[in-house]
Amino acid sequence: MFNTDKCLRQAGAGPRPGQAAGGGPAPAPSPGRRRRRGPAAEGGSPRDGSSMRCQVSVLYFARSAELAGLRCETLSVPREITSLQLWEEIVKVHPRLAAIRDQVIFAVRQEYVLLGDQLLVLQPGDEVAIIPPISGG
Repeated sequence: MFNTDKCLRQAGAGPRPGQAAGGGPAPAPSPGRRRRRGPAAEGGSPRDGSSMRCQVSVLYFARSAELAGLRCETLSVPREITSLQLWEEIVKVHPRLAAIRDQVIFAVRQEYVLLGDQLLVLQPGDEVAIIPPISGG
């Protein structure tokens, strides 16, 4: 099991969405400030469901962590995306990862996924792990 919370705490990240710094619920927004909701808040248009985006936790292991320069982060990606397109979204952020494309194993929600045309339907908070080959015994 991947532990995103532990990784975020080690990285010094703040509280998770909807959570205050002390771990309790976040305070309600002030009446003068409104949060956007619906498709526009996620980056998509109401008429085009295919462009809706969500935040996923990307975990980097071994060589992928070295190339990316970090062990975990949150990225905004389309909710419906092929595994290859997801890899390409990640490589846009970390171009050095392209060097391990033919060796990498993906895990989405803790299940292995081959890079290719497999359609993924992602939900906010899903974990995506980048696992390169690991040597040793």
